[in-house]
Amino acid sequence: MRIIDISQEVLSCETYEGDPTPSAERINDMKRGELYNLSAFSMCAHNGTHIDAPLHFFEDGRSVDKIPLEYFVGECFVAEEKGDICAKKALEILEKARKSGTDKRILIKGDVTVTEDGARVFADADILLLGNESQSVGPLDSPMAVHKILLGKYIVLLEGITLKDIKEGRYILNCAPLNLAGFEGSPCRAILIEE
Repeated sequence: MRIIDISQEVLSCETYEGDPTPSAERINDMKRGELYNLSAFSMCAHNGTHIDAPLHFFEDGRSVDKIPLEYFVGECFVAEEKGDICAKKALEILEKARKSGTDKRILIKGDVTVTEDGARVFADADILLLGNESQSVGPLDSPMAVHKILLGKYIVLLEGITLKDIKEGRYILNCAPLNLAGFEGSPCRAILIEE
């Protein structure tokens, strides 16, 4: 069994344009003669590796703490792609996932953007989670439509993962978010387990 970290380091992570960047402060420091080390940090809920809950784009959508943990933990399929994930490519990804024996959690490796028609294919397939390496699953210049299609079907989005050393195939995923009551998103430590 191999455990693979697919999350970004928090303080140096990528951020979506316009979002605040993470910051840290050492409150107590043993190097200054204090009895212990104590740190604090601040960040946007959507910095680095994070999940989006339906509340991100729907006023009455589920918040992070209301999503069952089964969405974040379980078998997944990693697909390697390039470019736009249109309806045809989305169907091909789902077919490969089904052949691998798991099609509820899909991670897409590569420099990709899910298009609106691709998002509709995933939404109609009743998947639980869709992940990608970009800070946004949709086009960076207009991500809202893709987010609404997927989050509107209660599909959790896992954004900002790092899959460069991961081969296409079946894995166990754990990307449980922090238990943030009322939040629309949360950072997470995403890992894959290869059996």
